[in-house]
Amino acid sequence: MKKIVVGGQIEKAKIEELLQKYGKGNYEISVKTDIDAAMDLKSGAADYYFGACNTGGGGALAMAIAMLGGDKTATLGMPGKTSSEEEIKQSVADGKIAFGFTSQDMDYIISTIMAELEAKEE
Repeated sequence: MKKIVVGGQIEKAKIEELLQKYGKGNYEISVKTDIDAAMDLKSGAADYYFGACNTGGGGALAMAIAMLGGDKTATLGMPGKTSSEEEIKQSVADGKIAFGFTSQDMDYIISTIMAELEAKEE
């Protein structure tokens, strides 16, 4: 079973709820501090990281970027810009494993990522 950690700075319980909904029971989901979540991802204890903050990239992904590098992370929603479905799918296809976004975009972004991860696992 793949493991997802929730980090970032805001809306962790809502992110967990959406991951449970769209993950359809196929993922083990844990809510952690952003540093613990990023460390789990780096060590291989987790497969994916989801985080939210008010900018979509700062507090949502700062620790993941610091520990993994920018090539494994994707800011998919920020004030005034939300990634398209095609951009989100491309992020998954490109091997991104840490995703950051703003809270107003999280339902759309999480549902799109999870659908793409499900398709990838088949």
